[in-house]
Amino acid sequence: MTSVITLLTDYGLADGYVAACHGVIVGISPETRIIDVCHLVPAGDVRRAAAILAQTIPHLPPGIHIAAVNPVGGSRRAVAVEAGEHVFLGPDNGVLSWAVGASGGARAARELANEELFRKPVSPTFHGRDVFAPVAARLARGQAMADLGPEVPLDRLVSLPAPTSLVHEDAVEGEVLSVDGHGNTQLSISAGDLATLGVHPGSTLVVWLGRRHVSVPFRETFAAVPPGELVAFTDSAGLVALAVNSGDASQRLALPPGAHVRLSPAP
Repeated sequence: MTSVITLLTDYGLADGYVAACHGVIVGISPETRIIDVCHLVPAGDVRRAAAILAQTIPHLPPGIHIAAVNPVGGSRRAVAVEAGEHVFLGPDNGVLSWAVGASGGARAARELANEELFRKPVSPTFHGRDVFAPVAARLARGQAMADLGPEVPLDRLVSLPAPTSLVHEDAVEGEVLSVDGHGNTQLSISAGDLATLGVHPGSTLVVWLGRRHVSVPFRETFAAVPPGELVAFTDSAGLVALAVNSGDASQRLALPPGAHVRLSPAP
């Protein structure tokens, strides 16, 4: 049996949705430990959820991981995907794809089609409670993957496009991968990408935002600059992030997720 189930949703914390999922899991598998990864994903933001899960999975124990994030009106089949020591449950909309890749790639997948394993009645708007939670709990108690439903060919699973990062002779191009609740803007550019250009903490970057550009100090932490000042630093995932000490870099720079960014060393 598996002792850990994790939950990642866009349900928020102002209602009882998360508690309902906990209750269903504990009602079936009371010995299972539940880890809440995040419930404040912006509504329907599959890319943000995928980034959170992929960056968190290296630090989570082997287990079953629910990612219940789907745009309103989205009608994707529900799937279970085995990868490494993990089983991922969620809509087949790409939300699982980056975490599956970070876990060594999918080795098997099943559609969640066995209604005997669901909570009844199944709400068409709350599959987190009525489909993913009970299936995860039953898997934790030893239910076989083969019992979930028909096999899904691995090449038919939906995958999100990989984040872009292109290193040139004098610059590196990438995109805004995600924006956290503080407005810190995580880029798809790694610290290693910058190092190939000779950029290390203590240097100054030129951040190109289309035709606009701004000079930003590259430091070890956002606290290395005065309050209100922009700074670039390497975050806990090893990626370059733009921040404002005690402020919101996303608003300051008008950088939503997916926005193109180009970094170059200051002359």
